[in-house]
Amino acid sequence: MKISVLDGFLVNPGDISWDPIASQGEFELHQFTDAADVIAHIGNAEAVYTNRCVIDAAAMEACPNLKYINSFGTGFNMIDIREAERRGIAVCNVPAYSTHAVAQMAAALLLQIACNTAVFDDYIKNIGWVKPIDPDLTAIPQMELAGKTIGIIGLGDIGGNMARIAVALGMKVIAYRRNPDPKMENENLKFVSLDELYANADVISIHCPLNDDSRGMIDDAAIAKMKDGVILINTARGAILDDAAVVRALDSGKIYAVGSDVWAPEPCGKDHILATHPRCVATPHMGWAPKETRERVIRYCAENLAAFLKGEKQNRIV
Repeated sequence: MKISVLDGFLVNPGDISWDPIASQGEFELHQFTDAADVIAHIGNAEAVYTNRCVIDAAAMEACPNLKYINSFGTGFNMIDIREAERRGIAVCNVPAYSTHAVAQMAAALLLQIACNTAVFDDYIKNIGWVKPIDPDLTAIPQMELAGKTIGIIGLGDIGGNMARIAVALGMKVIAYRRNPDPKMENENLKFVSLDELYANADVISIHCPLNDDSRGMIDDAAIAKMKDGVILINTARGAILDDAAVVRALDSGKIYAVGSDVWAPEPCGKDHILATHPRCVATPHMGWAPKETRERVIRYCAENLAAFLKGEKQNRIV
């Protein structure tokens, strides 16, 4: 079997081994693939791995040998699922590979907003802490998270880990999901409607998938239902936020701060209206990228392919 990796650099810039996948066939690695080169880089491969490269109907039509597509992650919005199903092409993803890492990033964004550690670090390194009484230091705001309410939109694996982190910080957790499980509720966590979450959360952390229902859901109407001074954390997908609405709310003070690891589009460039806002803590979609997490991705992707070759289904979307 010929195996082609379209955009391997983000998953493995060279610090880990491709052997778990490469040992299963004739292996071709592309560190990056422009949209115009997708068809050429798939070529006559039967198995293809993609991180962010789009594999659409035209690519499937032009590459008739294609039998298997694996996303290097949980999301698979870059693959035309309907066309793959129509053509009998197997599609796999890697669920739960970054559960702890992404929740860790969400918590880091929240803690930076609450504690301003980067600002204090910059102050010491570039100005110097030389006065015991320093109005410039006391002017840097901090807040205590204990006793505040966090609302988690999308209580899956990552959202569940974020909930546990929040409880450890002394926060009350309310959560919204389409199919709430009453067995998950306890003295620290309650399911509520989306409107109730908006009205009662001091912090809103977004962990739901991007789909037709969630695209642009944090818009002017949703923000109007939120508490004044709410904090937004987004480690899900950038397009869940209506960026213009969020920026208006930051400017008015309705939203206190935003912490986001995800953007629309990606990369977000130098002039993104939200990423460059002074009250937005911005990171370049790296929550999933610790070395341990990337090693896990490659291992799970290899196991998916091995199962496919044996006629078994593992992490199959189609």
